[in-house]
Amino acid sequence: MCKDCGCSITDHHHHHSHEHSHDHSHSDSASHQAAHETLHHNPQLNDSKTVAVIKKILDKNDHEAAHNRAHFDKQNVLGINLMSSPGSGKTTLLEHLAPLVDFKFGVVEGDLETNKDADRLKAKGINAVQIQTGSACHLDAFMVHKGLHDMSLEDLDVCFVENVGNLVCPASYDVGTHLNIVLVSVPEGEDKIAKYPVMFRTADLILFTKVDLLPYFEYDLEKEKECARKLKPSVDILEVSTKDEDSLKAVVEWINFKRKMR
Repeated sequence: MCKDCGCSITDHHHHHSHEHSHDHSHSDSASHQAAHETLHHNPQLNDSKTVAVIKKILDKNDHEAAHNRAHFDKQNVLGINLMSSPGSGKTTLLEHLAPLVDFKFGVVEGDLETNKDADRLKAKGINAVQIQTGSACHLDAFMVHKGLHDMSLEDLDVCFVENVGNLVCPASYDVGTHLNIVLVSVPEGEDKIAKYPVMFRTADLILFTKVDLLPYFEYDLEKEKECARKLKPSVDILEVSTKDEDSLKAVVEWINFKRKMR
């Protein structure tokens, strides 16, 4: 169930094959904080039965996310969750990073119905696995776990999870990655950060994309950065244009720094 909009309850939460005997409590995790925020402000969800269902789903999701992270850790792979609204340039970024990186990466690609993004990545020689989410507006840890079974992690240094284009729901679901990169593009217009604070509070790195288009839009980049830093003072911020190779190399350097820090 997407707890942010109540759009669907998907059965993969309930028939997952291996339940673990030991219980992990993640009540103070980012996903739970986001859930509590949502519940307090959404009267439709604010009844005890719904709260119990959501808590159960988040507990199971966080448990599976820890399982995914253990997979990454065992193979010494850095997991990065890429999130943004549709059309901010997630797939384009990955296509342009491929020839610049000095590490091997794969992509778990989330889309509602098509294989288009995974096909684009494969055409560039990138190891990509498609997850079709159906009606679900985000990837969760169970979907990503399924994708990881189709990808050989021992050959990789980094695994990107390209989440469904959406600035709301993906913020609340830990998928088992180590880091969150959130993209926001100049053509989307100002105030995206202020309007979607839960998403930008989860970011380790914010990428302002399509900055080569700044001359054509009324977009106060410094004001947007200030807004981001008010939400999360420690966040890293980079500006990216696919026409500027140095800006892409800065993203590679950031990822390599995080790899070294692990």
